[in-house]
Amino acid sequence: MNLEQFARGLPKAELHLHIEGSLEPGLMFKLAKKHALRLKYGSVDELRKAYEFTDLQSFLDIYYEGASVLRDAEDFHALTAAYLKKAHADGVVHTEIFCDPQTHTARGVPMQAVIEGIAGALEEGEAALGVSSRLIVCFLRHLPEADALSTLDQALEFRGLFHGVGLDSSEKGHPPSKFKRVFERARGQGLVPFAHAGEEGPPEYIEEALDLLKVVRIDHGVRCEEKPALVERLRAQGVPLTVCPLSNVKLRVFNRLEDHNLKRLLDAGLCVTVNSDDPAYFGGYVLDNYLACAAALGLTRAELARLCANSVSASLLPSGRKAGLLEAIARAARDG
Repeated sequence: MNLEQFARGLPKAELHLHIEGSLEPGLMFKLAKKHALRLKYGSVDELRKAYEFTDLQSFLDIYYEGASVLRDAEDFHALTAAYLKKAHADGVVHTEIFCDPQTHTARGVPMQAVIEGIAGALEEGEAALGVSSRLIVCFLRHLPEADALSTLDQALEFRGLFHGVGLDSSEKGHPPSKFKRVFERARGQGLVPFAHAGEEGPPEYIEEALDLLKVVRIDHGVRCEEKPALVERLRAQGVPLTVCPLSNVKLRVFNRLEDHNLKRLLDAGLCVTVNSDDPAYFGGYVLDNYLACAAALGLTRAELARLCANSVSASLLPSGRKAGLLEAIARAARDG
């Protein structure tokens, strides 16, 4: 079988996916029409031409405008269902997705519409496609911690529908330490903590996320390489990194995929995983990321299988399911 067939056939988990970032232009325009909204861009083609980002903030400006078309539970359901179909086709058997309630509640969208719309599609996706999932509610780091605390209070009304909390949005100037209290409160509710760190922010943000927020995974984390002692800590403690290669290039974290440090981090013994981040904006879903990395970094089939195994090991799945999937990956690697 060819490399694409091999990579597609490997069971994999996607652990870094912003559901709002999977909003394809076609659905964006469809929902804009449904709600009688006028977008800044006149057509799908015009919108796609705007996807030339210079940094994280230039992307977020378009991302938040796109999210403005999401108004009711039906919209969030349609968005999530569309992502799950693509993920399933890429060989994803488990996904842990982020949502950004503050992006929507600030526009008057009820928390219930956001969480129940997404969770309903996730439940249906597991029944119809066999893709299990966990939902992670994120706090926008460019907003005050008080806003995050209020968001957590609102979200806790739907505690049974989500499993963790995360930290995303503009990293520069917004260290994890800013959100220490809200993460303490979330952990007290049994929620699993995650945080974006070390994408545009310095490696010290990774250390803060580990030491102050007590996160179990670092989202991105590629700037850890600037501190060898931190790389060794991540390796020794087995802290997973949810790396998003095509996103990193699109947002100029790396100039070219050939320059990406994914393989170096993998060779250093870190639990690196491959993910798509905001696939509708960054030019590819998770399989596209695997294949692009294989081509640009010369990854072997064994290394692709290892990345998939890392994704399963780093997930929130119960140990029994992890063991079964890891055996399936090993078998696929032997057969491929």
